[in-house]
Amino acid sequence: MSETGNRLRKLLESPNFDPQNYVKQLSQQSDGDRDLQEHRQKIQNLADETAQNLKKNVYKNYRQFIETAKEISYLESEMYQLSHILTEQKSIMESITQALLSTDKDETSKEMQAAFPKETEELKQRTLTSLLEKVEGGKNIMDTPGRHLVYNGDLVEFDVDNMSPIQKVHAFLMNDCLLIATWLPNRRGAVKYKYNALYDLESFAVVNVKDNPPMKDMFKILMFPESRIFQAENSKIKKEWLEILDETKKNKVTKDRHKIEEEAPTSPVRAEVSTNPFDQDDDEPPGAEERVDLSLEWIQELPEDLDVCIAQRDFEGAVDLLDKLNEYLKDQPVTQRVKELRLKVDERVRQLTEVLVFELSPDRSLRGGPKATRRAVSQLIRLGQSTKACELFLKNRESAVQTAIRQLRIEGATLLYIHKLCNIFFTSLLETAKEFEMDFAGNTGCYSAFVVWSKSAMRMFVDAFSKQVFDSKESLSTAAECVKVAKEHCQQLTEIGLDLTFTLQSLLVKDIKAALQSYNDIIIEATKHRNSEEMWRRMNLMTPEALTKLKDEMRSCGIGSFEQYTGDDCWVNLSYTIVAFTKQMMSFLEEGLKLYFPELHMVLLESLREIILVAVQHVDYSLRCEQDPEKKAFIMLNASFLHDTVLPVVERRFEEGVGKPAKQLQDLRKSTKPVRINPESTTSMV
Repeated sequence: MSETGNRLRKLLESPNFDPQNYVKQLSQQSDGDRDLQEHRQKIQNLADETAQNLKKNVYKNYRQFIETAKEISYLESEMYQLSHILTEQKSIMESITQALLSTDKDETSKEMQAAFPKETEELKQRTLTSLLEKVEGGKNIMDTPGRHLVYNGDLVEFDVDNMSPIQKVHAFLMNDCLLIATWLPNRRGAVKYKYNALYDLESFAVVNVKDNPPMKDMFKILMFPESRIFQAENSKIKKEWLEILDETKKNKVTKDRHKIEEEAPTSPVRAEVSTNPFDQDDDEPPGAEERVDLSLEWIQELPEDLDVCIAQRDFEGAVDLLDKLNEYLKDQPVTQRVKELRLKVDERVRQLTEVLVFELSPDRSLRGGPKATRRAVSQLIRLGQSTKACELFLKNRESAVQTAIRQLRIEGATLLYIHKLCNIFFTSLLETAKEFEMDFAGNTGCYSAFVVWSKSAMRMFVDAFSKQVFDSKESLSTAAECVKVAKEHCQQLTEIGLDLTFTLQSLLVKDIKAALQSYNDIIIEATKHRNSEEMWRRMNLMTPEALTKLKDEMRSCGIGSFEQYTGDDCWVNLSYTIVAFTKQMMSFLEEGLKLYFPELHMVLLESLREIILVAVQHVDYSLRCEQDPEKKAFIMLNASFLHDTVLPVVERRFEEGVGKPAKQLQDLRKSTKPVRINPESTTSMV
């Protein structure tokens, strides 16, 4: 950059630069439009140079941008986990505080109940009865003995999806259930509400909803797979609802545990002898109920703890609880109480499985690669759902591969697009295979499913490959290079013991056959067209450079003895038709060998034979028809070049590329052996 440009750059980069003053001074100092135009051009050049430098820096630091994005993604994941840990710690601290408070409340309530036991119970039941008289359809709620009112109040229900208010409700919290009633728009006498839903306290979990103005003072009731959100009148009432709901649920668990502990048989029961052999598995030994201790606190709270774990997406914690229960009940007899507990737990297992299945569904985000599915897959396997985990994992990866291929930009250059396509597909397949081997290491029965999936994925890849390479009518050389790239990428899979080369070849064989046949037809038509214009004259290349170039081309085709057919100056003792045919056929042979695999052996061989016959028959016909002895000698020289030089090279190159000799080509050469002729003879080739 010139000194003036450097000075201008420093001026514009200075921190105290004022554009308005600069323009004002520039206008005063300039002599006319020409100075302003020159100054404008300098600034424009400086802007172009700055943009070019910026572009270079972007390309230079592109890898750093990618790595930074990955680090940000990892950091986001760690922050997400940290948030869950903090939420869990907060929940533990709140539960400890609530436990201490509930202990004090329990002692106070016991004292009150000791002083006024009957009056308190009767008062609560009378209050509940009077309130339920205002609920349409709530007459049968009081049929359960011992049920009484704990708390009630007005709430507003919101839609879970769009957080819009739905309706105003009145909630009745009883000692064993929660009743939700909606307000009636047209009241009829004393009836104010209409029955909406009744939930057992063990069937739902209560979750606090963080305030996000204007959405505040809300809490959520989780009844998997459904949920409902309610808004209290203010934060104080919301706090009361959360505390009383939690306290009532704990009181019910404690009461049920005490009831189980106090239950004992009043008299020995004599076991009945059953004559039904199918009843033997259900017989319970005497005293089995006493030997299975289900009064432990963690067992009583297990269903609710599972609900909380599922709500907080703590899948590992939920499966750990299930493993702990299974280990505890492993050697225990199957009693009626154990069956009831199993029913409750099985419902949670079903809910957990549904959530994990949703985590693996293709509708979820596919970012993160195969590793993003590891968490859900591992927990499904621990739940004994390895087959379902395998199926969902492979469907997820199939959707990811389809999306990646669909988002791949179709470039103008076919080979560039194929390089990108192969890189995306085979890299994804390799990563999927490694992740599958890691996740399903102990489930060898799933490996057959992966092999079937791999073949299906390969079929999807070949569809995209063929559409770009063969359907667009690319040249045979381009198609050969693209197939070569695909084969090289496919070989990478052998490092993990997965060989899909045969699958790739079997899927491509139809399109390659069609391409070879099409190019074969093109060569035959071009050869026939040149034959129709054949004058049987020597080639004059005009310049030594052109002659040198032709020698190099023939040498690259494998014809090393071409020197003997060149004459003085720039003449070649062969016709243009024979030279063009030789170059075109050798090019076809080389491209065909790049595409070769055993299924294409006869296709390539027959194509070569048809092409050679067109040239041989033309030479034979010309020998028969030509009367000029000098031209006949020249045609004979071309025939000798074809038979003694070109055809042996074709046979040798074919044998090198395929690994075995081509008997059909040998027979063809023998059958077309030229013979010396007299000028009066009409027979030229045997």
